[in-house]
This record gives sequence, structure tokens and C-alpha cells, in this order.
Amino acid sequence: DVSRTFPLALDVGSGGGYIAQHLNKEIVEKLFEADISENALKNSMETDIPTSSVIADEEFLPFKDNLFDLVLSNLSLHWVNDLPRAFGEIYRVLKQDGVFIGAMFGGETLYELRCSLQLAELEREGGFSPHISPFVAVNDLGTLLGRAGFNLLTVDTDEIEVDYPGMFEVMKD
Repeated sequence: DVSRTFPLALDVGSGGGYIAQHLNKEIVEKLFEADISENALKNSMETDIPTSSVIADEEFLPFKDNLFDLVLSNLSLHWVNDLPRAFGEIYRVLKQDGVFIGAMFGGETLYELRCSLQLAELEREGGFSPHISPFVAVNDLGTLLGRAGFNLLTVDTDEIEVDYPGMFEVMKD
């Protein structure tokens, strides 16, 4: 738990503004929502916090150095092509005593689906191509964050198993 007020926060890969719904003015005084999708930003949910939207790529954040007290990212960094660069950009825009809180899919996420698709394609086609993006191994995240300049790291995992009757239900969810 972090019990302080953050005058200026950034939500990297904000999508529809889902994180903003769980913040209040006592925690964050002003929020910048940054996403590469203009449509996602246009359809962002309303919030009580003063919010500005910025079209931005996680790998090239258009903000000056040491600007934000808090940077958040919820389930967007696993889509980034150059994760070390994105972590470097987050570190660059974060103030010296700032806080970065992120959540992303990693490691063995969708392992069963990945294996099933590979086996089916191998059986039918004689080879396979990856159909699911690769995810960073959890033990590599701490190393990547450390290389970007972060210290006092806490990397935690939650394993949640969800059963689906078939592949199409997974994709729909």
C-alpha cells in the first residue's frame, strides 16, 4: 500500500480509462491517460479526477523528464514490442521519488491454448506458427526494471486459472 497523494499521474496504455475509475482526488490530483489508440481515448470513462488524454506509444512517451509522481500501467505492456525501451521511458518521465505500479500478463499465460494450437497445426500442417504473443518470464521482469534504472523493486505474481469450454469462448472473453 502506498499512502500518499500524487499531484500528477500517468496511466500508460490507458485504453478506456479503467484504472481512473478506481482512483479518487485524495490519491491523484491530475491524471494523464496515454494510449496509442485514439478511439480508446475518445471512449474513455468519465472520472472525478481532472484528466487529459494523449495519443502516445509506450516506447516513445511525449513527456519531459521527471514529470510524474506516479505512473500506472494495467495490462498493456505485454503488447509492447520493445519492453526494455518502454520501461526506460517510464523511468525517464517518473520523478526521482516517484512510484511505478504495473500489471501485465507474463510467463505461462495461455499456456494450454498455446500448446493446443501448436499441436493442432503441427498435426494438420506439419509445422506451426505462433498465434499467441510471447510473454516475458516473471524472473526476467526484475532484471528489465533494474536495467531501466528502477530500484526498491517488488515483482509479484498471481496465478488465476479459468476454465473455458472451447477456444472461441477464450477469445470472446
